[in-house]
Amino acid sequence: MEPKHEPVLLEEVLEWLAVRPGGVYLDGTVGLGGHSRALLRASSPEGFLYGFEWEETSFRLAEERLSREFPGRFRLWRANFAEAPEILLSEGVKVDGALLDLGISSFLLEGSGRGFSFLRDEPLDMRMDTRTEETARDLVNRLSYRELVEILRTYGEEPRAERIARAIVQARRRKPIETSGELARIVAEAVRPRKRGEHPATLTFQALRIAVNRELENLQRFLSRAPEILKPGGRLAIISFHSLEDRLVKQAFRGDPRLRILTKRVIRPSAEEIRRNPRARSARLRVAERCEL
Repeated sequence: MEPKHEPVLLEEVLEWLAVRPGGVYLDGTVGLGGHSRALLRASSPEGFLYGFEWEETSFRLAEERLSREFPGRFRLWRANFAEAPEILLSEGVKVDGALLDLGISSFLLEGSGRGFSFLRDEPLDMRMDTRTEETARDLVNRLSYRELVEILRTYGEEPRAERIARAIVQARRRKPIETSGELARIVAEAVRPRKRGEHPATLTFQALRIAVNRELENLQRFLSRAPEILKPGGRLAIISFHSLEDRLVKQAFRGDPRLRILTKRVIRPSAEEIRRNPRARSARLRVAERCEL
């Protein structure tokens, strides 16, 4: 059975990007192709999609799915979205709309075997692109106490960073920390949940994943050049899932004179979507438009 992933804020994305027949679009985070398929359907019969996906299995599955339904109407690169502006400009491409969905897919959490979830006992990897070298295991076993504290505070906004870092250092003195299950237990023994229903290791796992994959650096790199690939009036839609990402998007939209903000308030999923897909609850969408040249 092929893995599934429900794209978040799908109707809102299509509406705010003003997708039209014959339009040219960028999906910078193709994943398993949910948003890409919707963009291609809405831009039928002649719309074209450029897509980027750096996780190997997701890239292969998305390419197979899109090829069956939309042959000749898309082109995918196995690369991070940070590279999209440079690659598209080198190809002479500008788009009517661009999308980033910064969430981690259910497939990676549940089916990759790379330790993204604290609910599974898997090798502590967390690389979205296995061509990169450093893993989460490398970080937790190599970084100093102070470096661990800095990562947990900066990328996890974890108020108990010092206590967790101390527990990690003590545990690895006995033996290297090898799996996601081991790390989750170490954190759970060091601190209690911040709020009911939340695992104590939630922010630790977020911080390590962001650090391993350089997620914030990649987002900043994309945002700095994204307006260059938009046609006049072209729109940029970004779905973020935590305050660190959302803050970067908001600041970039406000500070770039090439962009006009369309969403005065952040767009959130409906109660019905959250009921159907609980992982959508923290999603937030912001949209900006390329000013006329």
